[in-house]
Order: sequence, then structure tokens, then C-alpha cells
Amino acid sequence: MSHHYLKLSEFNLEGQFIGFVGETPGKFKYLQLALESENVQIKIPKELRQFLSLSLVPGEQIRVFGISKLDTHTGEIKLKAFGVTPIGVCPNQEIPLQQRKSPPKAKILVCQKSGCIKRGGKSFLSELEKMLSDHGLSDQVIIEQTGCFKCCKSAPNYILQIGTKEYKKIHPEAIVSLLQSYLS
Repeated sequence: MSHHYLKLSEFNLEGQFIGFVGETPGKFKYLQLALESENVQIKIPKELRQFLSLSLVPGEQIRVFGISKLDTHTGEIKLKAFGVTPIGVCPNQEIPLQQRKSPPKAKILVCQKSGCIKRGGKSFLSELEKMLSDHGLSDQVIIEQTGCFKCCKSAPNYILQIGTKEYKKIHPEAIVSLLQSYLS
């Protein structure tokens, strides 16, 4: 049975970030926001999940904007975020600057579907992680394991994103070299 959603309106909420909600640790889909009158659960798009897990601190004041939809079958209203911005940290949970995590400037997307795994994706991922660690770049790069890129003939598939540029099918040593020149 398919669900039919009816767009209600856009929302812009400010509140205290409580934490993440998900099926398994590290794979959350929602964030919880404490408002004056109630706590709400807001779905987070996949592309924001990794960044938010590294940057949000429970107790922090945040602004969430997105869209609300009505499930016409159940009558339930769903909230989906399109953006999350911190307003400030709760005074009793102030974090020293040197302990705050700055968002990584680079991301490597690695397909983890069976075709890519069978064609060397698993060994590529472990070689990449080792090389980044050996060169002290692990904390400056996000490695995100993804679904299929729909180009299985060229497996294993991965994309290096540095700033606004994307690089595909380059050797791990070249990735390290590019990252060193960009991040230094």
C-alpha cells in the first residue's frame, strides 16, 4: 500500500537539540527538537546526516527549516528538514573552542553495493582508510559508504569531493596527494 502525502507548508522552528533517533547507532534518520510546547521529531535528508552527526551537540539551540506533509491515509503530519543551523550552545554546556569539531572539507563517497564489493570495493575502502591514516588525513575527510551510483560496469565506484569539485576513478595515492595539496 503506497502512502500519499499532501504538502501542507514550510516550517522554520527554533529549539533545543535533544539528540538523534535512528534504527541503529550511527544510522539515524531523525533529530529531536525541544520546543516550548512539545518535542518534535524531524526527518533529516541523507546528505545532511553525516555532517550533523559531527557538528551538533545535545543542548545546543538550533534552527530547522523544511516542509510539513500530511499522510492522507493516517492523518499524521510529517516534518522533513532541508536545513539545520546552530543558533548557539546552551550556556551550561559551553564547549571550549579547541574541542569543537570543525566540519571536514572533503568527502569520499564509496559504493558498498554487491557489484562494487565483488569488484574490489572492500579492498579499496580498507586501502584508502589506511593511506589516509598514515598521512594524518583521517580527521579531515569523511568517508561515506553509499548505495549504488548506477555505473556498475566501472566498479568499484567512488567519488572524491573537495570543495565544489568531484573526482572519479583516481588511485588512492592520487586521492592522498590531492587532499594534501587542498587541505594544506
